[in-house]
Amino acid sequence: MHRRIIAPGALAAASVLLAIPASAASASPGAPGIGDPYYPAYGNGGYDVSHYDLRLKYQPSTDRLEGTATILAKTTQDLSRFDLDFLLDVSEVRVDGAVASFTTSGEHELEITPKKPLAKGATVTVVVRYSGVPSSKQAYGFTSWHRTADGGVGANEPEAAWWWFPGNDHPLDKATYDVSVLVPDGSQAISNGTLQSTSSRLGWTRWNWRSDKPQATYLATLAVGRFDITTGTTESGIPVVNAYSKDLGGNAGAARASVERTGEIADWLSGYLGPYPFSALGGYVPDTNTGYALETQTRPFYSPRQFAGGSNVSVVVHELAHQWYGDDVSVAGWKDIWLNEGFARYAQWLWSEHEDEGTAQELADYVYASHPADDAFWTVKPGDPGAENQFDIAVYDRGALAVQALRDEIGDDAFFAVLKGWPTKHAYGNASVADFQTYAEQISGKELGSLFDTWLFRPAKPAAPAARTAPVAKGSAAPAQPRSWKKIAATNDVHAH
Repeated sequence: MHRRIIAPGALAAASVLLAIPASAASASPGAPGIGDPYYPAYGNGGYDVSHYDLRLKYQPSTDRLEGTATILAKTTQDLSRFDLDFLLDVSEVRVDGAVASFTTSGEHELEITPKKPLAKGATVTVVVRYSGVPSSKQAYGFTSWHRTADGGVGANEPEAAWWWFPGNDHPLDKATYDVSVLVPDGSQAISNGTLQSTSSRLGWTRWNWRSDKPQATYLATLAVGRFDITTGTTESGIPVVNAYSKDLGGNAGAARASVERTGEIADWLSGYLGPYPFSALGGYVPDTNTGYALETQTRPFYSPRQFAGGSNVSVVVHELAHQWYGDDVSVAGWKDIWLNEGFARYAQWLWSEHEDEGTAQELADYVYASHPADDAFWTVKPGDPGAENQFDIAVYDRGALAVQALRDEIGDDAFFAVLKGWPTKHAYGNASVADFQTYAEQISGKELGSLFDTWLFRPAKPAAPAARTAPVAKGSAAPAQPRSWKKIAATNDVHAH
């Protein structure tokens, strides 16, 4: 018999290995990106967030923000380390109560190493204490924080959170939010959802907001400034909170005449898109110099420039339509942006019909005829436009043409059933263009692959208009411009970041 001799040191090493839990031995770092090919470093792997509790203090005069973020998450792998997307200066991180080590990497990564590895399926509490001046921070050469004369605003797409709270910044990881903000008396703090309470003490006022339905990080917003706030309810009973900077100047009246119709428009949209999916409504217009608007959940952000030419209800229709198409059902990946923008634009076309300023069909005819075959407009593929063209006008207008093409193909009964059923089918979740095609085929009973390929994925002008091929009036070079077109075109830069 051959006897194997084991050295004492080997025995000691073996006993140590036996003492290490299997999960710790197999633990590895979470990916520094969630896997989106358009933005490989955005989001993170290894965990899913269920809730953000943000307790903040902001000084408008200096743009200094102090915060404590409590993040509730569940691990999706055995984790030795994980990332959050963030830019401000961190003073302390705790994981499940224990102090964790941290460092930064890349343009916006906060790398956190807990004292002990985290097992897959574990419920984890992460606390991050931080401070900084958001307007002093840039990533990839830009900022999503808008400094104003009376404070600041966090609002942008596809990223805005990094400048004011740490998170898993991709629409695939949606969560609920509590946002509590302490500001000097005389300033107001605007965020998403329902205003739970306000309280004042020693010259400071705390504003407490709650978003009780899943919300993507880019749809979370914070605005601090001097606002006039209006409140009300829709006919369907949804509370409405709107806020207007006191420094809008000549744009003030037009902004109010547009945004104050939020409740009316949401009720109208519910006739096409189904019940409003959230428990709060509103909009806000801060004193920013940017040109775009954004569908920040329950409370869209509007630039004053949207109203420089007078009231524009069409832009309000666009951002509110996103509450169903983009916020309730969010993209699975950023290449699926057509599901947001094509349908929000088409809602503007439906509003045009409602206002008797041009039918959706007439708008489709006009858009199709306005772009000759050699126009670069047709080289952008709305179904997968690429990160550089994510907010190209073709994603909006050619995207809406694709929606009209679908309507023409399957008929109004099936089309409006699809339009209303989709937000329920994927409520508070995520979906892709392929998912939408499958759903439309199920509802209509038609094979739609060729139609989707033609209108969403071919970099060329389709041979026939999305609209009916009714002849243009004799002697006319193109269909007449619908009366609504100028208001619709005025929203063309709503996401031109």
